[in-house]
Amino acid sequence: TTASEATLISLLAGRWQAIKKYKDLYPDAENGEINSKLVAYCSDQAHSSVEKAALIGLVHIRYIECDENLSMRGPLLLQTIRKDRELGFIPFWVCATLGTTGACAFDNLNEVGEVCSEEFLWLHVDAAYAGSAFICPEYRVWLKGIEKVDSIAFNPSKWLMVHFDCTAMWVKNSLALHEAFNVDPVYLQHEYSGLAIDYMHWQIPLSKRFRALKLWFVIRNYGITGLQKHIREGVRLAQKFEALVHCDHRFEIPAKRHLGLVVFRLQGDNVITETLWKRINSRGNIHCVPAILRGKYVIRFTVTSQRTTIEDIVKDWKEIKTIATEVLQEFQNPAARARVPLADTKSRNENFGTSLLLANSPMSPKIVNGSFAAIYDQSDVIAEFSKTIKLRQDAQDSPGRRGGIFAAVRLKREFFVEAMRRRIKGILMSGKQFSLDSRLDLFHGIEARTPSPSEGLPPVEDHNESEDNGILVLGEFSELSSKEDLLQVPIIHKQTRSKSVDHQVPISMQSERYKTCMKCGHQILQLDDKASN
Repeated sequence: TTASEATLISLLAGRWQAIKKYKDLYPDAENGEINSKLVAYCSDQAHSSVEKAALIGLVHIRYIECDENLSMRGPLLLQTIRKDRELGFIPFWVCATLGTTGACAFDNLNEVGEVCSEEFLWLHVDAAYAGSAFICPEYRVWLKGIEKVDSIAFNPSKWLMVHFDCTAMWVKNSLALHEAFNVDPVYLQHEYSGLAIDYMHWQIPLSKRFRALKLWFVIRNYGITGLQKHIREGVRLAQKFEALVHCDHRFEIPAKRHLGLVVFRLQGDNVITETLWKRINSRGNIHCVPAILRGKYVIRFTVTSQRTTIEDIVKDWKEIKTIATEVLQEFQNPAARARVPLADTKSRNENFGTSLLLANSPMSPKIVNGSFAAIYDQSDVIAEFSKTIKLRQDAQDSPGRRGGIFAAVRLKREFFVEAMRRRIKGILMSGKQFSLDSRLDLFHGIEARTPSPSEGLPPVEDHNESEDNGILVLGEFSELSSKEDLLQVPIIHKQTRSKSVDHQVPISMQSERYKTCMKCGHQILQLDDKASN
């Protein structure tokens, strides 16, 4: 289905071969013990699916540092493999990338293949994007050493005019897949077993769609000549865009262009280029994806559509230059950004963002195409946190001070109060934004540790305003609230009746003088004018 699945399949097949070979040498060794020593290798520019495959396979993974051309080389790979063998590990699998995601760089396949042949490792090639270009003879220079690989995969859906999902995978020894994935229960047996290829023994699912049909139609309609023309036109348009970028001194191209991918950035700090990327995508006319190359934030410009023309390239570049001018002026003359009220976000939504992934503007909460994105600012989390635990917090507070902490409730368990103080301190130190998951974890943790409503209620027979009976004394609260240097969050008792409170509140406490918060279960003392004086 995808190149990611092909990577996983090859890793699992290579893992099975390594375990079988090791057990032939050491019959008493357990599979789990052997698996814990297995090591896979890839370049530091490899796709994230390689790391995910290693996680699923429960094997170690080593990232080989690339050279100045972002290419994994054989000597450093061999050095790392031999070092791991000395440490007692078992190298078994290598993933070489032809056309990396970040900059379309190419690993030295010939050198890597020689190392894998010498060390008896499974060599898989991830050519998800660039693999389509190899239908053109002039681009097959990067295939030198291809005869040494055990498997290779590429995505026709990326550049051969086939819609997602469509991945082609070739494997040298299909028996390795059969040994790794062959299961044969009675309910899967049939009279035609063995007469044709049964792909359930080549993959994780038992069945698959006829994805090859749509690729067959494209090949029949365009032919090899038509597909080659499409690839070459994409490369030509990318060359045109590269030339336009070179003509503007404000931009730089930090990595060499290969095929139809150009990476560019604005001169200066990464935040400038990141702001440019966000602004480009927020306009909705161009969609770009960022990457990090050797610590530099870059924007990827890729030409893959058969409908893209030179006029589109020129138009896109003009818009990028216009947005870049705006961004650079803002950084040269920074102005305070007004906070947008929540009521105004709907009217501003059209020019705000294009997707949850790309519209990463520090608004709280973000509005993306009419939906609230799960990003919350630090100040909002602290305010909601303080309301939830019924506390007032001081931004300058330390665990040794107690002044200005209680807002409406004196909790009996002092360790809970100190824990909440430390948690607020952690919020201030952790960062400026919280995801929805971290925010929910924060408040669910509070609910789990908050005393039950019955614990917060004072005894029925004791209505004195003592320090431990949980009653709020409004006079004391007024004195505490007089300090201007405290960040005060007023308590808001929501009269939401819960069953636990409804069943446990004594009748004597439901008088005019004493009222109970139906949210937290604590008693609130209502003072008349004489008492307050």
